Amino acid sequence: MPIRVKRVYEPADPSDGERYLVERLWPRGVRRDALQLTAWLRDVAPSDALRRWYGHDPAKWPEFQQRYRAELLANPSAWQPLLEAARRGVVTLLFSARDTERNSAVVLRAFLEEQLSADLTAR
Repeated sequence: MPIRVKRVYEPADPSDGERYLVERLWPRGVRRDALQLTAWLRDVAPSDALRRWYGHDPAKWPEFQQRYRAELLANPSAWQPLLEAARRGVVTLLFSARDTERNSAVVLRAFLEEQLSADLTAR
């Protein structure tokens, strides 16, 4: 099933499926009742130390991806709910970063897609 990424500032759409906020911090300027969330999964977001280190510096993007993937591998209980939701249908990962190409939700989507692909291969 498809896994999408979308900025929290974009309007919700019925085609979004289950919507998960995958940020450690609540997005600025967004009311809690405005996001139409399935859940807020703080623990799947990069650690505070990694988030601060990266600081959305494009030069650090390759290493950020490696470090974040290592954090994900060390904490499968954080991303398992997303994998289960993706097996059921469409999932949208909500993020607040301005950079739509280099953010943790993009890494998380690729990671989850790899997990789903490994599931299919194992069958």
